[in-house]
Amino acid sequence: MKFILNTGRTIRQGKYIESKLGKGYAEETSRCQIHPLDLLELGVEEGENVLVKSEAGEVVLVAVADEGLPKGMVFVSYGIHCNSIISASTHGTGMPDYKIHEVEIVPTSEDRKTPVELLEQLGGLRYAGN
Repeated sequence: MKFILNTGRTIRQGKYIESKLGKGYAEETSRCQIHPLDLLELGVEEGENVLVKSEAGEVVLVAVADEGLPKGMVFVSYGIHCNSIISASTHGTGMPDYKIHEVEIVPTSEDRKTPVELLEQLGGLRYAGN
């Protein structure tokens, strides 16, 4: 199914900001908030993983029901998971577009990757302290 993706910061994300590679931050930034009726149409239960695809890439996120969102719109917190599906184009502003991206979401049995695994997938090297 096609959706409109919006991104932004959350209060819970700010709670974990001191440890962006920690479990709390990773959990908060790998959530895909979606209207419960959209979850029903997708055949996905809250807490199951979904594959979110855009022109920029794809990433596995956990589905979280959010009645505050309109049907057809999803929300993902800023972070490496979000950055995996946002275009790097900045239109000369230095800031990518973090709002109103068309994405496709499908159920998946794939596991979510940690921020470190996503960074390694992009060519990053694991820090010896992790």
